[in-house]
Amino acid sequence: MTESKNIDGKIIPVKQEVFTVANAISLSRALIAVPILFLHHATGKEATWMIIAFIAYAFVSDYLDGWFARKMNQVTEFGKIADPLADKICAVILFAYAVIIDIIPAFFLIILIIRDGLILAGSLMIKKKRGKYAMSVISGKVAVNVLAIYWIFSFFFPEKEQTIHFLMCLSIILLLYSLGFYVHRFFLIQKKGAEFN
Repeated sequence: MTESKNIDGKIIPVKQEVFTVANAISLSRALIAVPILFLHHATGKEATWMIIAFIAYAFVSDYLDGWFARKMNQVTEFGKIADPLADKICAVILFAYAVIIDIIPAFFLIILIIRDGLILAGSLMIKKKRGKYAMSVISGKVAVNVLAIYWIFSFFFPEKEQTIHFLMCLSIILLLYSLGFYVHRFFLIQKKGAEFN
């Protein structure tokens, strides 16, 4: 276990374990898109209670893994990459399906993939140079939550066109804002040698 003071001034113990409750929750979220899409297609694109339950789990698990990690002292090096990667995998699958069935524009998916690809590339560069991953930032979590709300409205409330358009624009703004935050953080870590968890 290592301890370091990150660029936010907090000290968080980071373990090298892989098999933890928090990591299991993160990994389960990466796979949750599969049953959601299967059920959505099988039910004639209707919102069923089972689909809603899976979506609710995806929302709750995004907070549960972090809560368990902190509460049970399970912040791990694997978890620092598994948590945001689970978000990215789930989001890309759900939005790719949305583009295929023509309820979300393709350019939005392109923005999402490029943004997530840049963040992932930055994380790998930090890992290669500094030997560990940097933790995700709160602006990224906020962007993911708004992204999820946009997807839900597009799927289940297609008649709310103005709300959907607003959520799409807000999602783009937050995705780009959080990307800027990640780029700034990347510069502090890579170029200025800032310490981080």
